Amino acid sequence: MRALRFHAARDLRLEQISPPDRNPGPGQVLIRNRFVGICGTDLHEYAYGPIFIPSEPHPFTGARAPQILGHEFGGIVEAIGDGVNTIAVGDRVSVQPLIMPRSGDYFADRGLYHLSTDLALAGLSWQWGGMAEHATLNEYNVQKIPDAMSDEEAALVEPTAVAVYACDRGGVTAGSSVLVTGAGPIGILTLLAARAAGAAQLFVSDINDARLDFARSILPDLITINPKRDNPGDIVRATSEGKVGCDVAIECVGNEHALKACVDAVRKQGVVVQTGLHPHENPLDWFQVTFKDIDLRGSWAYPTHYWPRVIRLIASGLLPAAKVVTSTITLDRAVAQGFDALLDPAGKQLKILIDLTK
Repeated sequence: MRALRFHAARDLRLEQISPPDRNPGPGQVLIRNRFVGICGTDLHEYAYGPIFIPSEPHPFTGARAPQILGHEFGGIVEAIGDGVNTIAVGDRVSVQPLIMPRSGDYFADRGLYHLSTDLALAGLSWQWGGMAEHATLNEYNVQKIPDAMSDEEAALVEPTAVAVYACDRGGVTAGSSVLVTGAGPIGILTLLAARAAGAAQLFVSDINDARLDFARSILPDLITINPKRDNPGDIVRATSEGKVGCDVAIECVGNEHALKACVDAVRKQGVVVQTGLHPHENPLDWFQVTFKDIDLRGSWAYPTHYWPRVIRLIASGLLPAAKVVTSTITLDRAVAQGFDALLDPAGKQLKILIDLTK
């Protein structure tokens, strides 16, 4: 089968490799992949990796480079192994890509699978991934999608789950005022998740005006801020109730200036959520953290049980995730029209899906 595999930084190869066994093992499911998204994590691996892709065999899965990329994907079930009873052949599914021990791990034993010390991900540290024609997964990795959900939307459940969890970590609720730093795919999905949760006032900051315009085309009442021209905290305070700042600020960039803007913009006893992955240590004004009595919370991935909830949000139309998609390409064009296009500083693309049916 065709597969796009990571060998080293700037070295992705579209190769012919042996497909998964047509008879999956006990508790496993074989799917034919339909659509897969290119994630920021995939871009970082391509540009600077390996980061999450193991150079030595992963302690739980044994996977290592060369690695099939792609952890935002869905497909159609073609075969099931013994003991599988929640999925049937022919089901359309979305993939929850986190793979970990199901017991015998401190966090797994408490249902916090996403915090497992031995955590692996399909498309990063598992033999199979979404940027290939087929993948074998565990039964717990696949969730049937309803007729109301498209195959393209199935590939958007994973990044949307990141956004929903970030809003949950921030305590976003009906009437909240929320600042999101970063108008990339996760940032805009976080804005959509905040609105679905009932947030009444939304702000977004980004240095790319094209992305700010795109975000405003999706959410017309969104207040957009370019920190090259305006201080986000000043804009948020000037527009918020009592001029005290927003209730919740969610950092979706992985940039120290964006995190500092969140701490500045949030009101006293507000919540700052760190979702973007920072590449290095970040100096922060801890006097302000203390003086403002704020909560600063990390947000890593998502609890694995979120999949049915996020599927309902998307399928119902309450969270129109497909609006972040700016292009759909084929696997043979994934590097030039996908990875390279997304790394272009002009930032004309936001979320690119790869159509594996063509």
